[in-house]
Amino acid sequence: MLIDTHLHLIDRGRLAYPWLAGAGSLNRDFSYEEYSRQAQRVGIEAALHMEVDVDPSDMRAETDMVRELSHQPGSMVRGAIAACRPEDGEFPSYLEAVEADPLVKGLRRVLHVVPDEVSESTLFRENVQRLQDSRLTFDICMLARQLPLAAALIDAAPRARFVLDHCGVPDITSGEFEVWKRRVTDISRRPNVTAKISGIVAYAEPESWTVETIRPYAEHVVSTFGWDRVVWGSDWPVCTLGGGLAIWVAATQAIFGKCSAEERAKLYRSNAKRLWDL
Repeated sequence: MLIDTHLHLIDRGRLAYPWLAGAGSLNRDFSYEEYSRQAQRVGIEAALHMEVDVDPSDMRAETDMVRELSHQPGSMVRGAIAACRPEDGEFPSYLEAVEADPLVKGLRRVLHVVPDEVSESTLFRENVQRLQDSRLTFDICMLARQLPLAAALIDAAPRARFVLDHCGVPDITSGEFEVWKRRVTDISRRPNVTAKISGIVAYAEPESWTVETIRPYAEHVVSTFGWDRVVWGSDWPVCTLGGGLAIWVAATQAIFGKCSAEERAKLYRSNAKRLWDL
């Protein structure tokens, strides 16, 4: 069974998503009901909701929406990775509020949609440093070219717990592997970082990728971070760009099926339970 550490839900009637206008097939509602039907068929037992870059005015409302879903009978939702804006002077008070909320397990600020300078600012780094005394993790979502910026941010807060999303977002369609490999290896040397095996089917050619296309990326992440510092995520519904939830789960099982039961258990669920106290 799998714990999904990267579930996105979209409700356009309730929340504003400025980025959806240019998102093609993702520009529709993706409900918990739709996800749960698929997830229970492929062996997912629980999920963490990942913020979906809503309008900043809706960040708290997004968490409230997830809370309501988590209270439904039989809900798979076990917590939320909430949105945040560390570049904002109001971040300290926001952090105090979300840290007091047991539903919130971590924070994320999507950084590939803003100028690189955002994560390099003094205020941003000072605010991320506040997580060093927090129970919350911080997910890093940056493109492969930005991984040196990710490393610098991690170094600025060496006692915070970071999660590197989507295997470091490799540009699989370009065939570029070695630079990404070197940068991911560098980040893996920092013991306060966990890597998330997620999202990579969306970065391959949608009509032609195979398990062997994505295998080197997933296997390299595990080989560098080790079995105790990796978790699994669906990145639903973004994974639909590469075939869908069932196909990504099948690819995961194909890549790691020959690993030991203990190794697979760590990746699939036990590391997530420990990291987020699920």
